[in-house]
Amino acid sequence: MTIQHIDVAYTAVATAENGRDGRVSTDDGKLDVVVNPPKEMGGSGAGTNPEQLFAAGYSACFQGALGVVARQEKADITGSTVTASVSIGRTEAGGFGLEVAISASIPNVDTATAQALVEKAHQVCPYSNATRGNVKVELSAG
Repeated sequence: MTIQHIDVAYTAVATAENGRDGRVSTDDGKLDVVVNPPKEMGGSGAGTNPEQLFAAGYSACFQGALGVVARQEKADITGSTVTASVSIGRTEAGGFGLEVAISASIPNVDTATAQALVEKAHQVCPYSNATRGNVKVELSAG
């Protein structure tokens, strides 16, 4: 697989302290959160976790990509939502991996059009491009 090169428009910078059981903040101070492993993984679940942060970023980014595609296709996505579900678990090799399910609700188009828009957005979204070939991503729309 060829690594894509980009013309950088923006760089986000975040720093973690104490890994999955600490704090994450951005250099501009707009994000400063406590992170803790979820109870399902033996943690306190008191703070957010990297999977929730990834799901938040992916869903927002995918919604933006959906907007780009909808404008190109002249489709009405007013009132649409995108939900990203990010799962973590052990891989066969013994490490950890992620799986993602993207679900889009697009009320102003039929199911076939919604699915086509989601498939096209998956080709545009930077998160989808970053995970392609590395992370299982399931898409659904309605």
